[in-house]
Amino acid sequence: MIGLASVWLLVANGRIAGVSGILHGLFAEPAGSAPGARAGDRLWRAWFIAGLVVAGFAWHAFAGPAPLRQGFGLGWVALAGLLVGFGTRMSGGCTSGHGVCGLGRLSLRSLVAVAIFMAAGMAAAFVVRHLLGLPS
Repeated sequence: MIGLASVWLLVANGRIAGVSGILHGLFAEPAGSAPGARAGDRLWRAWFIAGLVVAGFAWHAFAGPAPLRQGFGLGWVALAGLLVGFGTRMSGGCTSGHGVCGLGRLSLRSLVAVAIFMAAGMAAAFVVRHLLGLPS
């Protein structure tokens, strides 16, 4: 479904379904200050983000709550979120923009970004499990 939605957004709207760029464009002031922003962009961006939030609640309603990770406090979650945001900024996009859309368009820049995302994820998993001893 993610692939179909990404293709639909590209074909129907000429936009890449990168969540960080969509979120940035939703809050960028004034309209047109985000890269590639057009007048009237906020409405579809708001619906896109709302759909992500609603999907999370729908999953929770139908599949039940996700299991809580023991030994992984809010400090670690906050640090992980900051690192993800920093990486998104440095790579010029998020995993959805590069991984789903960029690779589908055969973008070399996205291929490099995804390789770095994957290596960083593997390194982070190694540190969390083996060096910090936190449960997986």
